[in-house]
Amino acid sequence: MTSEGSFDIWGSARSQARALRNREISATELLEIYRTRIEEFNPGLNAIVVECLDRAAARAREIDAMPTGDVPGPLYGLPMTVKESFEVIGLQTTGGLIELKGRISEFDAPHVEALNAAGMVLMGKTNIPTGCADLQSNSPVYGRTVNPWNPERTPGGSSGGSAAAVATAMSPLELGTDIGGSIRVPANFCGIYGLRTSETAFPRWGDYPGSVGPNPTVVMTVSGPIARTPGDLELALDIINRPDPGENVGWSLKIPPARHQSLAGMRVGILQDMAWVPVSSEILAGKEKVRKAAEAAGSVVVDVDPEEVLDGSLRHHLDYKRLLHTIMASELADEQQESMLDLTADRPEFQAALRDAIKSCPAAMFEWFSRREEQRARYRDLFTQVDVLIAPITLRTAFPHIPEKQSMVDTYERTVEVDHETYPYDLQVVYPGVATFAGQPAVSFPTGFAADGLPIGLQAIGPYLEDRTPIRFAELIAEEIGGFTPPPGY
Repeated sequence: MTSEGSFDIWGSARSQARALRNREISATELLEIYRTRIEEFNPGLNAIVVECLDRAAARAREIDAMPTGDVPGPLYGLPMTVKESFEVIGLQTTGGLIELKGRISEFDAPHVEALNAAGMVLMGKTNIPTGCADLQSNSPVYGRTVNPWNPERTPGGSSGGSAAAVATAMSPLELGTDIGGSIRVPANFCGIYGLRTSETAFPRWGDYPGSVGPNPTVVMTVSGPIARTPGDLELALDIINRPDPGENVGWSLKIPPARHQSLAGMRVGILQDMAWVPVSSEILAGKEKVRKAAEAAGSVVVDVDPEEVLDGSLRHHLDYKRLLHTIMASELADEQQESMLDLTADRPEFQAALRDAIKSCPAAMFEWFSRREEQRARYRDLFTQVDVLIAPITLRTAFPHIPEKQSMVDTYERTVEVDHETYPYDLQVVYPGVATFAGQPAVSFPTGFAADGLPIGLQAIGPYLEDRTPIRFAELIAEEIGGFTPPPGY
């Protein structure tokens, strides 16, 4: 039996899959290492909330029994976890909603199906907030997940359990979803990497609450990987690259290579500050750190005015909020919708956007989609001038846990502290929306640590359908400023 002491459990998913393929370790042995780590660390973190380790053991034995040279796929027996909201046959899937406790999936989400075909050994599912609608991961079904860097802080949400599991080597690779930063924010809070994939490039159904069938009308939401290395993001990207049912006859997608293989000559845009959005001084210092490192490595670094590229940063955000809340708040009870409007009375522009989202007739969405297409066009123009756009993904480091009331109304009752000043909690989705509204790919990447030891980071936004370019930037900048560091004690 190979022990953790003789196997690099912190190695990349690629390296672990390679060791499995080369029979340096069996799938059963590697699963036992992960089982031991889960038993030791998960009780304190509450990251993995639906376990299927016995089922995983049977799958690992099946893969180990394959003849030499018979490779099931690029993962070749790699133990993994996925976000609770993904449908997995035979496992509980609630979306964090207490009324759905005991709901068992009857089919596999398309991404889960793809990972299984690639040789994944699924160990379980990771925690989320109620309805996948918070930047924490605390639900009435599973309780609260804590941040491995500081248990008094959140790991982020809604893929917070995913990020905590990967950051502590209880899982080498994860799959999350993102519409309001739900991949990128937890990755940032836990000091790892997360990829928001290009919208429409991959199936966008099979997670709950969401669509249980292909070609959903929901916009802006995507699935994507969470990992400890940028290379593992690309590994997962290639696996989940598949068509929806009904499109497979003529469907083809080839995500092009990264525009550059070195920082030298890469055109790096740095998004300048938005005057109305607070960002901590430590995150801004990280942005300058990336600027200097890119310049020193030979990149052409240019400042990008958010008012120009977003045609007014506040206008852009309010358009994003209109679509976001049309999707996420339309089914709230009338009294909850009115409470949200009352709580934004001191911010009339935000109140108007919320009112549009929950009160407008369906025809209004055509205008919002038109404005979204205008933003997509502005990005197409921008990415003829730069290769990546660097921006914050969060306003601050991981914040202290906030008790939640299992309602989106709670979002407008809360505040968040940034550099000792108090601001509305919902401002935390401003920077995620910079990529989300137009459907751009974006990679959250670490840039170092704050004075209190918590991870800080940024996002690299890329050209549409060129996901490999921001992934490659994250990989290259890590060579200059450092990448993932394991949290102490794990």
